[in-house]
Order: sequence, then structure tokens, then C-alpha cells
Amino acid sequence: MLLRHLRYLLAVADHGGFTRAAQALHVSQPTLSQQIRQLEDSLGVELFDRTSRSVQPTDAGLAYIESARRVLIELDAGKRALHDVKDLSRGRLRLAMTPTFIAYQVGPLVRDYAARYPKIHLEVFELSMDDIEAGLADDSLDVAVAFMAVSHAEIETIPAFTETLGLMVGREHPLYGSQALLSAAEVAQLDFALLTPGFFTRSNIDEYFRREGITPQVRIEVNSVNTLLEVLRHTAMATILPEPIATEERGLHRLRLHGPAPSRGAALLRRRNNYHSAASLAFTELLLGGSIVD
Repeated sequence: MLLRHLRYLLAVADHGGFTRAAQALHVSQPTLSQQIRQLEDSLGVELFDRTSRSVQPTDAGLAYIESARRVLIELDAGKRALHDVKDLSRGRLRLAMTPTFIAYQVGPLVRDYAARYPKIHLEVFELSMDDIEAGLADDSLDVAVAFMAVSHAEIETIPAFTETLGLMVGREHPLYGSQALLSAAEVAQLDFALLTPGFFTRSNIDEYFRREGITPQVRIEVNSVNTLLEVLRHTAMATILPEPIATEERGLHRLRLHGPAPSRGAALLRRRNNYHSAASLAFTELLLGGSIVD
């Protein structure tokens, strides 16, 4: 069995057949079929059911495909380890952040990291929690800044900081600049523009409303933090986002609340028991060392 056999195996599984897999691999279909047959002969089992209209893995094939994926992930990690330079004179870091963290953290993080390690090629992705977990699990990401709540057993969470959410309005709102303490009843009278329920942040917001007995008047829902900020700039809406987003530069003012504001734990996420490059470890030290300043 050769490494080529494993890559061919996964291509057939991922593309659902030999024709599309052969096209993706830039080999002929007979060559691909021959290679899969060689692999099956060496293992003594059939990996694909070829009797149906579409090529489907057998039970044995499903088990072997899962193992093959893990093998290739580990081999790719090993290849990166061979090319890793401990003095950080070169390298690459693949970093992901959820949208609300991107809104206020990515600038200071990238500034400080690039200043310290100018030779490292930095790739930054704005992703949902589900996509972050998938990317860390399949080794297409090195690290992420996201929430503590993780469902994937292979992902390690390292507590980084506590993020507090704040009630905020734009310059068009009559409460802009107000220093009054708002009660739950007064919050319930505000018109809200919020992130859609698919956001983890929205779950925190909804939990805050339930805890305070508030039935919010949600007039607008958007699926983008940047879009939400634009809505606040041009309407008399209120919203709830991480407190650091409310800056004078953005034209946002944070309103004061009688009760405690909602908060959640933020963490550095990475694949458990995986090789961590020097670039990744340097980022971890930067984030957890609290050396990022606004």
C-alpha cells in the first residue's frame, strides 16, 4: 500500500464516484480503478459497492476511509513540522475568529503579531463556530479565537479572557450619550436590531433577555456584524454586542444597565494532541499573555 492509494481512496469517497475523482486527481479513470483494486487486494476486502448507480463505500470501506483521513492529517502535520523554523524567520499561521471577535480583536492581534513576527505569513478567516471546529478537526486551521462551548472531542480549549456584552446605540438614537442607568423595563421599550439566531452571540443575548424577564422588540435581524453596525449608524435602533465594539470612532455609545450585563468565556482553540508550529505557539503566547493593547 502506498500513500497514493489513500489519496485516491478519499477522492473516490469524497466525489461519489470514479469519474469525478479521476478528473479531480488528473488521472485516467482506468488508472484510478486499477489503483483502488490494488488497495482492495492488499487489504483482502472490497472498499466500494460498485453495483448501484452511484459508488458507495462498503461497511469496511467506511471504517478504512475514516482511518485514512486521520493518517493523512497526521502526515500533513508531520510535513509542516519538518519545515517549521523555530526562530520564526519563516512560516505560516492559519487563524480563524468568529464574527464578533473579528469586529474588535483582529486589528490589534494582527498588528502585534505582525510587528513581532514579520516573516510569518498570516491567513485570517472569519468563520462560524461550526466551521471553526471542522477546520481545526481536519487540520485546515492552526488556531482560533472563539467561545468555550465546543462540541468536538478533538478540539482543545484554553481559556483566554471573559467577554462582556453591552447595550449600545448609534448617533441617530435619542439615548446616544446618555449616562442614565436603564432598568429592565426601560430596555424592553427599546427597538432592537440584532444578529440572527444562528449566531452564538444571539444565544447569549436571548439568555440575557430571559434572565431579566425582557420581551425585546426586535425590529431588524441581520446575519453580519458589519451590516448590523451600518444599521445602527443610520437608524434609532439599539443592539447588544461585545462592549469593546462601542467606540466613538464607530459612532456607538454604550448604555448603562441596572443589572449585570451578559458575559461569556472566550478561548484559544486548537486541535488536541496535534503538532503545533512555532508560529502557532507564538500566537498562543501573544493572546494568553495579555500583551494585546488597543
